[in-house]
Amino acid sequence: MSVALISRDALRTRFSSLMSDMYRREVPAYGTLLDIVDSVNTQAGAAPVESSAAGRLQLERHGAIRLGTADELNMMRRMFAQLGMEPVGYYDLTVAGIPVHSTAFRPVSPDALAANPFRVFTSLLRLDLIPSQTLRETARELLAARSIFTAAAMDLCERAEAQGGLDAEDAERFVTELTQTFQWHADAPVTARVYEALLTSHRLIADIVSFKGPHINHLTPRTLDIEIVQARMPQAGIEPKAVIEGPPARQCPILLRQTSFKAIVEPVRFADGVEGEHLARFGEIEQRGVALTPKGRALYDRLLDTVREVITPAPDGSNAVQYRAHLDEVFSAFPDDWTAMREQGLAYFSFALSEAGKAAAAARHDPDLTLDTLIERGWVTASPIIYEDFLPVSAAGIFTSNLGDGDSAAQITRSNQVEFETALGAKVADPFALYAAMEAESRNTCLNAFKTEIPAE
Repeated sequence: MSVALISRDALRTRFSSLMSDMYRREVPAYGTLLDIVDSVNTQAGAAPVESSAAGRLQLERHGAIRLGTADELNMMRRMFAQLGMEPVGYYDLTVAGIPVHSTAFRPVSPDALAANPFRVFTSLLRLDLIPSQTLRETARELLAARSIFTAAAMDLCERAEAQGGLDAEDAERFVTELTQTFQWHADAPVTARVYEALLTSHRLIADIVSFKGPHINHLTPRTLDIEIVQARMPQAGIEPKAVIEGPPARQCPILLRQTSFKAIVEPVRFADGVEGEHLARFGEIEQRGVALTPKGRALYDRLLDTVREVITPAPDGSNAVQYRAHLDEVFSAFPDDWTAMREQGLAYFSFALSEAGKAAAAARHDPDLTLDTLIERGWVTASPIIYEDFLPVSAAGIFTSNLGDGDSAAQITRSNQVEFETALGAKVADPFALYAAMEAESRNTCLNAFKTEIPAE
């Protein structure tokens, strides 16, 4: 008798629910944030870019974790694979003076994304970028001595790999055990002196090396109107960062906009008995727009560079008004119209037959019809494909705003994707290729409907 295996989509949903429950207990302000977002989403309704995914909003979260070793990253990839999450994209944060490089584990197929688009932005410490050789060796020894996964989680992961999944009982045990990897530990296995040395080198290095595991750094709900959320946070006793990261507000949103509340102070007991504090975890909110093509992304990056050549947002918000005004002015060069973006090849769209299109396809055979003609006739609709990934500049901006600008050192720019993928044990997927494949499949489905021969009566 065969055993029924739980789908990866169901496992991912259960895991993300457990993570959200845990983070709500550990960081109560996160619960307040969810209440604000739920209220705003209910009032905002579904904008066009959201219409294809309105049902997933209640579930949608992204998390962020930071790992210390190649072995941790490799095993994390295997764990997330059982949840239907694959590594997508390579992000080099050293360009912002942050000594990590990263990927995003997430579902990749349209069906899996619709079921639950849970993502975890996962960073790996670049030990080679710690200036002090003594401190570098101390960090290496501390990381080598820890094990961030429970024995049960590793055993169940191996079982899932061997049999292609887990039954209901094992699946529940697996996600419960895996959740423990990301919980907060107030007892640090380092002395106060070592912690201070790591902190002086870089706050993020201290956050990764000084603790028993990669506590979840934040969980991020998705809102339909980030401007309203930003305005309501102070009313709920939450102080937001001064500037929303990413593109300006638009009628047709692009890519990703993010804001957050300040990192909370958490008590820590060091290995030598000293009581201290740690500042790392915060709350974040995001609003997602359409995924841009390489041409669209090049325009976005060029415009953002133009803005930041003149002004960059100060962490204390002292130039927030000036920054936003200049951002709005420069980004007026980016078309704020779905049709223009589609016709200029700036963004990805999903195509579907309208009811009239289905009737037309059933009644005629016309293989020479073009997609533009089908859209003009109202036989095919074009819906923006949601951007499922991240923006390194925005991630760095969130980090700096929360943990202080003293860590935004000079650019390091020693990108090493090959090293990262070696540690990962796999290649990261190209996000552009994923979006292009989604668009191409929907386009071909529409065109092929008119290429089918109509049977003679």
